[in-house]
Amino acid sequence: MAQQRRVPLSTQRPGSAVCVLGTELALDVCGSAPLGAASFQAQGSQGVKLWVLHDTQSVKLPSSVCRWPLSARPELLLAMERPSKEPGDEKVRVSYFREDGGVPVGRAVLYLTCVEVSLDADVTRSGAVSRTLLDKASWTWGPDGHGAVLLVNCDRDDTGTKGLDNEDSVVRSYEDLQDMAQLVLRTRGPRATFAGHRLLLHLDFADANKIRVFYGGNNVELERFKPVLGGSDLSYTVRPSRHQHESVFYVEGLAFPDVDFSGLVSLHVTLLESPEKGTLESPIFTDTVVFRVAPWIMTPNTAAPLEVFVCSVDNNEEFVAAVGALAERVQVPLTVVPAPQNKQDRWIQDEIEFGYIQAPHKTFPVVFDSPRDGGLKDFPVRSILGADFGYVARQAPKGWFSSLDSFGNLEVSPPVTVQGKEYPLGRILIGSSFPRVGGRRMAKAVRDFLVAQKVQAPVELFSDWLYVGHVDEFLTFVPAPDRKGFRLLLASPSACYQLLKEKQEEGFGEAAMFQGLDRVSKPTINEILADEELRKFNDYAQSCISWNRDILKRSLGLAEPDILDIPQLFQSHRNAEADAEAFFPDMVNMLVLGRHLGIPKPFGPVVGGRCCLEQRVRELLEPLGLSCTFIDDFFSYHVGLGEVHCGTNVRRKPFAFKWWHAVP
Repeated sequence: MAQQRRVPLSTQRPGSAVCVLGTELALDVCGSAPLGAASFQAQGSQGVKLWVLHDTQSVKLPSSVCRWPLSARPELLLAMERPSKEPGDEKVRVSYFREDGGVPVGRAVLYLTCVEVSLDADVTRSGAVSRTLLDKASWTWGPDGHGAVLLVNCDRDDTGTKGLDNEDSVVRSYEDLQDMAQLVLRTRGPRATFAGHRLLLHLDFADANKIRVFYGGNNVELERFKPVLGGSDLSYTVRPSRHQHESVFYVEGLAFPDVDFSGLVSLHVTLLESPEKGTLESPIFTDTVVFRVAPWIMTPNTAAPLEVFVCSVDNNEEFVAAVGALAERVQVPLTVVPAPQNKQDRWIQDEIEFGYIQAPHKTFPVVFDSPRDGGLKDFPVRSILGADFGYVARQAPKGWFSSLDSFGNLEVSPPVTVQGKEYPLGRILIGSSFPRVGGRRMAKAVRDFLVAQKVQAPVELFSDWLYVGHVDEFLTFVPAPDRKGFRLLLASPSACYQLLKEKQEEGFGEAAMFQGLDRVSKPTINEILADEELRKFNDYAQSCISWNRDILKRSLGLAEPDILDIPQLFQSHRNAEADAEAFFPDMVNMLVLGRHLGIPKPFGPVVGGRCCLEQRVRELLEPLGLSCTFIDDFFSYHVGLGEVHCGTNVRRKPFAFKWWHAVP
């Protein structure tokens, strides 16, 4: 429905009004009728469309009815078809008649000026601003949805500056402008009319700290771009150019969606009139555009790798070489973080998570910095943040950080469908303390942030049974050529005991673990199977994993054929008897690079010249077209309660699916 404004008429003197293209004026024919008038007749000039609302019926004028009774309190509406060339170049005349007809008892004349005022953005999500009949003041999800998208300008295009681009109110480069959304104000009509009115661009108070708007007038020089909205500036008076019908503004996102911010922001332009100089202004038209700030999106293990990260620390040279060889095989660049940058902190998976943000006109990666802040705490800002590489962080309350706030405890599934509900960008998985009373839980600030992004609805799993407490200690995803396109791998004490029992029955009970490792006890298969305390603890570990298995099946819409059980044993941590750690290198904690897997070498019992644990994993994964490379991380990572995945990180290709096509 078009915007409508009520306009008074007068039989005493001619009036004037401005009609904005695309809106309607409702003329007060009853309120201006002279005493004794019983009907009226309306006529408009060529550029005016008139119609009467009479007894809920709309009748276009002229019609077979020439006079309309005032007793039914009809409405006279008008619209104009094109902007005026001169002020008052169109008009409408209303004549009033008594009951007996005859000559008019009064006439009201209204001179009309039509102007165009339109605020436009990329509402159609095509990558360019265009005019549209879609409702610009609303934002809808789905493939048939509409609404403009805004990026948080969280990168640093000028490497000579500190901080993020949106942390200052300066446009430093044309690349900086490309990270912003265009907002186009179109104005046409007589210059004198705009000179007698005021165009006000404004935003809501609640949005003032969420966006910033830059304007450079008709210039392209960077130094001409100044902030006109945001912070304490809630409005800006626009003066239309004499020679150009369009004013282009650039909108910069300052904040991601969060617990107190839906991600929706509104910008308005209002045309104000003042009947007489010095009198108060009144609004006669408002146009609104709604933007949604693009969410931070995480990529799953099954996405194509673009860059592998690993830290160089004391005594991990062979591990770095092995990861490098795997990356070279996949033809993916390897970035080795040197010791001066990592300060002997090898756990790069725990420090950061890679994702991206996307608008129709641009996509760039964004690193999410965890509350952990170990030796790598400065690495994301100093070495990753840059041109078209953004940064976001959330902190735990001071003194309340726990291991569950590390991003080994943050994973995302591949796309899934659950009881008809599609999750085309997957679902985020985080570890928590339930079903225990008390215990550790991921920081509320991080959980709230992840939920607020909307497009990867998080699932909480039970990970507090582990000493470190990360979901990547008992699950991962690998690509597969069939079914849902992936398999969920779960660590499985039951599968491990079954395998060891098989080997014992085959006569290999004296085969020992950890062959070739110095200063490490080497229990045999017989000794492991006879250890009742170890068996009881792994029954407990299996019950915790089975609890999570059921949650994952419900939350991701999985069936048993979608899940593979990877043999794994756990043991009680020496400092916390109720908390688990891996008994041998945890094989699900792997590096996934396409069909190539970098798996922690388990050092299992050697049967027939092969590690029986490695052989079982190959039997499970190689039929899926996956290549298994076992990497020795025993002394460099395993004894520090982490494995290959904990010590690496991967930037991956964004989803082909556009997030705004989702229906959260």
